[in-house]
Amino acid sequence: MLKTETPDQQHAELDQYPTVELVNTLVDDQINAVNAVRAAAPRIAAAVTAALPRIEAGGRLIYVGAGTSGRLGVLDSVELYPTFSWPTERAVALLAGGAKAMFVAVEGAEDDIVQGDADLRAADVGPNDVVLLIAASGGTPYVLGALRAARKLGALTVGFANNTDAPVANEAEIGVTLDTGSEIISGSTRLKAGTSQKIALNTFSSALMVRLNKVYGNLMVDLKPTNAKLILRAVRLTMFATGADEAAARALLEQCDFHVKVAVVALKRKTDVTQARALLETARGSVRRALAA
Repeated sequence: MLKTETPDQQHAELDQYPTVELVNTLVDDQINAVNAVRAAAPRIAAAVTAALPRIEAGGRLIYVGAGTSGRLGVLDSVELYPTFSWPTERAVALLAGGAKAMFVAVEGAEDDIVQGDADLRAADVGPNDVVLLIAASGGTPYVLGALRAARKLGALTVGFANNTDAPVANEAEIGVTLDTGSEIISGSTRLKAGTSQKIALNTFSSALMVRLNKVYGNLMVDLKPTNAKLILRAVRLTMFATGADEAAARALLEQCDFHVKVAVVALKRKTDVTQARALLETARGSVRRALAA
């Protein structure tokens, strides 16, 4: 039996726990998600390193999963645009059962290996794309169908699984095993298995974006200010990075569509927006290199 499906004998009387103890037990078990990702950190780092040249060459991130795993892939993909101004067309999520499965379970969708193959091919995947395949069991047919199609098409494949020796991890070019063990509620991989997947995907995509010069120091300088909160964040980030006061930061940001990178370079180099953009283009988006030029 898979570890994720094996009942946790330590908590066989879970339904009898007082509420405070029940909540504490559920919270404490999540620590195992962090430990599992920490143990897999070298594999995640290897995935970032392998993905970088393909993404720099114009490739996309393609997330594939079913159920909780698939929804976590959707979540990671959609957050890249507001956080890093990553083009929405370069972060594609394939969810077994289609878009409606984001909100309502689609019976049998995860068992369709042929549909996984078809959905992957329909996304026009190529050699520069990076396909992230997520499955707690590690053997979800829909995900395996997509994985095998992606390999045939020459894409980089990274498989995330919560069981050891799982096909999704073994058949991918880079396998990431998040060994979270038994769930407190047996088989409910929305618990620590899901938490570990969220951390792993977050870590992978964030590290990749740092390597793509989307961050200066630890500042989110390539965010897309799509609402009032993010506009204020853009102002604060510009102030932090340059030492400018709010009025100066906002005035410069208004000249460059609130693009923090451009504002930072313009203020620190004491130049105009056009020259700041040119410096950043030459520096391939790196604020540090643009400032040093």
